[in-house]
Amino acid sequence: MNLRELVSALNDFASPALAESWDNVGLLVEPSPPHTVNTLFLTNDLTEEVMEEALQKKADLILSYHPPIFTPLKRVTWKTWKERLVVRALENRIGIYSPHTAYDAVPHGVNNWLAKGLGACTSVPLHPSTAPSSPAEGTHQVEFCAKAEHLDAVLSKIKDIPEISCVTTLPARVEGEEQTRVSLNCSQKALLEVVALLSQNSLLYHRTEILLLQKPLLPHTGMGRLCTLCEPVSLSDIMERIKGHLQLPHVRVAVGAGRTLESPVKKAALCAGSGSSVLKGTEADLYLTGEMSHHDVLDAVANGISVILCEHSNTERGFLSELREALMIHLQNKINIIVSEKDRDPLQVA
Repeated sequence: MNLRELVSALNDFASPALAESWDNVGLLVEPSPPHTVNTLFLTNDLTEEVMEEALQKKADLILSYHPPIFTPLKRVTWKTWKERLVVRALENRIGIYSPHTAYDAVPHGVNNWLAKGLGACTSVPLHPSTAPSSPAEGTHQVEFCAKAEHLDAVLSKIKDIPEISCVTTLPARVEGEEQTRVSLNCSQKALLEVVALLSQNSLLYHRTEILLLQKPLLPHTGMGRLCTLCEPVSLSDIMERIKGHLQLPHVRVAVGAGRTLESPVKKAALCAGSGSSVLKGTEADLYLTGEMSHHDVLDAVANGISVILCEHSNTERGFLSELREALMIHLQNKINIIVSEKDRDPLQVA
């Protein structure tokens, strides 16, 4: 597949618009076009060891779940390992694509895969995603009625204000008089100017309605998951299920105040990776994530919530095998897709 065609298909699989605002997702490194992709290489972290493996396996595009370029690079030299990744990728005509939190949000993504480790359950996003393109423009809608003698002057001034869209006019009858109803979408910044303009005419201002444009929530899409188990099981049983699902010999556990390893778990809140900010404040019997700060663990325990930590990338990496199968179908088997064998969590229990 042509690289641009493949990137478009990957964006369709999980829209980058679903990623968190702080994230850096999408195509990060692009060889000069045209660039044909025969082999797509999947990894959770792109390290130098993994890059060497990708070169040996003749990858044309690396899909790295974590973006190897996150903070801006001021130069691309041989000095730091992340700079060297970019140099080697371009020298060997390998593209780099990262989905990161876009894959966290989608229903067929990382968090739903992690939830399978709990056993039979139903789940909903902890922080639902909103439709990225609805409404297409503006954060507020302003509607007002104007008489014919005021209309042209008002519309002329409104059209000079930046960040205004969707200006429509319709005939309206107000208190027995023929008037025109004006509707427009605008940004938060433009709203201040619109209100200032309309307030110059008391009749216009008192007939003005301002609505906050709420984007609709996307079903089953968003950050984190709150899982309700079909049958409650003990904390110790949940630990064994998670270890089996993630293929780990050990996990770390903090037992909530007033609980024991035999206490039942009915509701579990989870977030792949580093989950403190996503999980905080959620009422549940258990928090499941890769890592949390010491003080966030103390807060959870004090509130009677047990915590299971599996190390950051251990809650993500196993998804790659499932991702491979899903992408094979999505891309209609047009390219070879392989999963890294060198990618691993940097932390070990010694």
